Amino acid sequence: MRSRPFRFVFILGVVSLFADMTYEGGRSIAGPFLAQLGASGLIVGFVAGFGELLGYGLRVFSGAAADRTRRYWPIAFIGYAVNVLCVPALALARSWPAAGALLIGERVGRGIRKPTVSAMLAHAGSQLGQGWVFGFHEAMDQLGATVGPLLVAAILALSGGFSLAFGVLAIPAALALATLGVARFAYPSPSSLEPHPAPSTRRFGRAYWLYAAAGACIAVGFADFALVAFHFSKAHVIANPVIPILYAAAMLVGVVTAPLFGRLYDRFPLPTLLGAFAASTLFAPLCFLGGSAAAIAGVMLWGLGMSAQETLLPSVVARLISAERRATAIGTFDGVYGVAWFVGSAAMGALYDRSLIVLVVFSVAVQVAALPLFIIASRER
Repeated sequence: MRSRPFRFVFILGVVSLFADMTYEGGRSIAGPFLAQLGASGLIVGFVAGFGELLGYGLRVFSGAAADRTRRYWPIAFIGYAVNVLCVPALALARSWPAAGALLIGERVGRGIRKPTVSAMLAHAGSQLGQGWVFGFHEAMDQLGATVGPLLVAAILALSGGFSLAFGVLAIPAALALATLGVARFAYPSPSSLEPHPAPSTRRFGRAYWLYAAAGACIAVGFADFALVAFHFSKAHVIANPVIPILYAAAMLVGVVTAPLFGRLYDRFPLPTLLGAFAASTLFAPLCFLGGSAAAIAGVMLWGLGMSAQETLLPSVVARLISAERRATAIGTFDGVYGVAWFVGSAAMGALYDRSLIVLVVFSVAVQVAALPLFIIASRER
């Protein structure tokens, strides 16, 4: 009985593996690439934040559209196509505005498809466990996000050129779209994987909005890797060819921790949320104030934090909301998160140009504010 939903989760995991190879490979060198094109810290922070703002903001509409029309697969195809094809196009960018537009476009594509894919995965989660399903999917994501930056690092080491590195990423982009076609053919109606759906939820409820507020606090205080990499390059903390390798190591942390977080969440929801997000708050002082050794440790905690966000936050929503409105709920949650990410990224980009200490205090304080909100939301639920 459970083999069919697992196969579905596995195929979509392979899609994400190739997609993450593409866009995480590109994102691993986005900061140094923008710096080479003449961008400032404020511009890097703005591009990263505005891309997340549009990407997450669109999830409100794409999730609602998917639930209303039930056309989950077409929306997923459009989103994945935009998501992965913007990255190899960076090989043609010759100015930071052009590169910034493509980086923002990549985030927009991810925003279009994310609520739809998450809602389809949640159907399988009704049998396999929501935490485990999202944890496994995130592990496949992070496996691709490990391989992609390593591939980019190898190309940079051999050729020293950003354009070739971006161009080679067209190969995993094509494989992602081809595998998505296989998934569509094998599972035309993913809702059949949830034989006993929960009763329809007309309102999201107070607990949902408290969880959304907690997610917003995490987003405001969590620096985009583009700014982290920009700092490493500008301050000469980590050499440019090593930055994508370090990013790959952070993704490898996600491969290990995402399934663990998922299993733990299915059994111990609140302690898992508190422990994971409390640990990840320490990345900022290590990355921005320390030397090379501290920076490496900080990036590992950054990877842990990303793993926790991508695994635990959708699991929370999937358990709160019924199937009929799940894509809408995930999209709305992500929309709140994205606005918060934009505000935080822009603020940290501006703070970077003025004071690293203030940036770090801001990052840690805002993330810590999420912890009591998780506790209150859990009691409400």
